[in-house]
Amino acid sequence: MEFDHILIRYGEMFIKGKNRKKFESKLQSNLIKKLREFPDVRVSKKRERMYVLLNGADPHSVMKKCQQVFGIHTLSFAVKVNMSEEEIKQAALFALSDSPEARTFKVSSKRADKNFPIRSQELNHVIGGYVLSNTEGITVDVHNPDVELKVELRNGAAYITAKDYPGAGGLPVGTSGKSLLLLSGGIDSPVAGYLTMKRGVELEAIHFHSPPYTSERAKQKVLDLAAELSNYGKKVKVHIVPFTKIQQKIHREMPEGYSMTIMRRMMMRISEQLANREEILSLTTGESLGQVASQTMESMHTINEVTNLPIIRPLAAMDKLEIIDISRKIGTYEVSVLPYEDCCTIFVPKAPKTKPKREKANYYESKVDFSQDIAEAIDKSVVVEMDQNQKELDKFDELL
Repeated sequence: MEFDHILIRYGEMFIKGKNRKKFESKLQSNLIKKLREFPDVRVSKKRERMYVLLNGADPHSVMKKCQQVFGIHTLSFAVKVNMSEEEIKQAALFALSDSPEARTFKVSSKRADKNFPIRSQELNHVIGGYVLSNTEGITVDVHNPDVELKVELRNGAAYITAKDYPGAGGLPVGTSGKSLLLLSGGIDSPVAGYLTMKRGVELEAIHFHSPPYTSERAKQKVLDLAAELSNYGKKVKVHIVPFTKIQQKIHREMPEGYSMTIMRRMMMRISEQLANREEILSLTTGESLGQVASQTMESMHTINEVTNLPIIRPLAAMDKLEIIDISRKIGTYEVSVLPYEDCCTIFVPKAPKTKPKREKANYYESKVDFSQDIAEAIDKSVVVEMDQNQKELDKFDELL
């Protein structure tokens, strides 16, 4: 006997009312794309449920991929058998084997097909007794069991599930529009991208590259982070913007204390123009309130002035340890801590203003024309599409 499919349970998609079918269809589409490396696997949707039909694929490998898809609350391996009492009992015992650490269980039967002769409550006792007589060190607990064996009888077949695996939660990527992520090589911005995707947002990314002050390895680090993020959605298109000329001009012409603020304002202007060109409706940043000088309330107020786009800041209320925990969980931490610096670490002022004023930033900028520099940076930007397969190919190339 083997698990032949995976049962998908939704989370907050249940509250979407008339739009729910759109969310379900997007989830199904995202699952199909995620599982394309398993050619025989199929994803079906029936009556408020979704199933991954394994067709011989390794259950645990498929489960691992499914757990990276936003919009799924929990998942369970399932066994489908004939509506035979003996087959159902054996399948329930097999399903329990997926939880060797369990010490208590309960059985919950649902007899949607009334042709089956044993009523639900009686079937619970029959299966429970069979499991008890064929196991050791495990007992029944109907109130707080380690594992709930669920048996559903419908359409002439029995479906048995046991252990619940956690899904990624959130909403299917692609159901909440698109945002442009300001992606540096640090820890914070990839986590911000992940959390934004969790709300159903599709991402493109923008990275400001300043050679020779930042290296090709620093750029590759960012592309690798984009590839990691693609695990949780679609390919991530990265817009790489040459930023050296603008940074040098800021360093020469702007007061040192305001150079960080003005640099961020230039990034926002460029990001907004690029987003408008790509029909993207918002920006996403990895800013955490109070973490550094450019992330104080006063700095955000002054920097925000230059864009009318909404800015998503999912990390605003998180501390650094919380952000690091998420980065480890999603697989970006090891890449983020590689020692290749991004453009934000060059020309760093000794005493950046933590409470910059809009009036002063505007005054300083009025003395120098940046419009041509911004247009040139956008015109010379290049686009690279990244997914996990591309990252693995890059690693292979390095070994040759």
